[in-house]
Amino acid sequence: MTDVTMTIPKEIYEALIVHAQGLAPIESCGYLSGQPGQIEVFTPMTNSDNSPEHFTFDPKEQFSALKQARNEGRQLVAVYHSHPASPARLSQEDIRLFNDPNMVYIIVSLMNGRPDI
Repeated sequence: MTDVTMTIPKEIYEALIVHAQGLAPIESCGYLSGQPGQIEVFTPMTNSDNSPEHFTFDPKEQFSALKQARNEGRQLVAVYHSHPASPARLSQEDIRLFNDPNMVYIIVSLMNGRPDI
């Protein structure tokens, strides 16, 4: 993996945290779209697994998010998900399941009651 600089507007940053807190203890998830290095839109998704330890996008929502981003001249640039009770770093399961080397993966941790991205 390589380091990537990504600009996230404050309102999207805050929306990621609110989404994670609202679904805890279930992992929240979604896409961030825009241009490379610049987030413009947060698209929350349904965690079909409804699990506190992993997530799966609803396939219909996933296709819809991709289609909408393309129609609006944006790219899907990042996958977001939360870790309700663990640090903001990729777990072994995350690494095993992620299959797009061009995607940036952003994790919001709610561990210790203080959001960390």
